[in-house]
Amino acid sequence: MSESYFYEYAVIRLVPRVEREEFLNVGIIMFCKRPCFLKAKHHINTAKLSQFEHELELADIERNLEAFHKICIGGKPGGPMAQEDHVSRFRWLTAERSSSIQTSRPHHGFSTDLEKTLERLFEELVM
Repeated sequence: MSESYFYEYAVIRLVPRVEREEFLNVGIIMFCKRPCFLKAKHHINTAKLSQFEHELELADIERNLEAFHKICIGGKPGGPMAQEDHVSRFRWLTAERSSSIQTSRPHHGFSTDLEKTLERLFEELVM
């Protein structure tokens, strides 16, 4: 029987105009304390984004979303926060903020294959 892991995830949202509170799901961040697992995956559907009124630059959005990946991986390239433990990095990435990139509140579940679960969540909630 395969071991089942307790995991948490949050949906990464692009908020084109914060004052309108509209958003587009653009990614998933997933965390599991044991084994040490923290990954983010994103995709911006530019056709859907064009339906929102916004003044966002796609290059800026991509750079900010790439920061999620760098922080998940850890180490100096991700900046000071990326050097914290993976629990602290997940909590920091999912903290409530008022900016063009936000996350949902964390949700949880159990999985015997964290990579497959990340892919499933990404397909269901982003794609």
